[in-house]
Amino acid sequence: MPTDAEWQVACRAGSTGPRHGDLDEIGWYADNSHGRPHAVALKAPNAWGLYDTLGGVWEWCWDLYDPEVYGSYRVIRGGGWGDPHWSCRVGVRRKTHPEAAFDDLGFRLARSVTGTLGPRAG
Repeated sequence: MPTDAEWQVACRAGSTGPRHGDLDEIGWYADNSHGRPHAVALKAPNAWGLYDTLGGVWEWCWDLYDPEVYGSYRVIRGGGWGDPHWSCRVGVRRKTHPEAAFDDLGFRLARSVTGTLGPRAG
């Protein structure tokens, strides 16, 4: 899973506003989802080609929310298909317990690059 910071950078894709585009064009949320989840990649991607970073489902992040206060609760980002427009913004950050399961909660696989690349094959 991406860290909280990695998720935010990936979602923004170089943009500076609360969203990387018009929400109706980039994500499913309460006003356009008809009260149900939708298949991925039906809305426009961000500038880096990532789909569904806002709306659709909340995405787990690697970071703990505030471990001294909330223990093992993790950060979730992006907003879900049942959320109002104000909840589907880059800056919105929530928390939930790692054993939680909701129909608007998912995850995005991510891989951090560390060190240098080895020699090329061939």
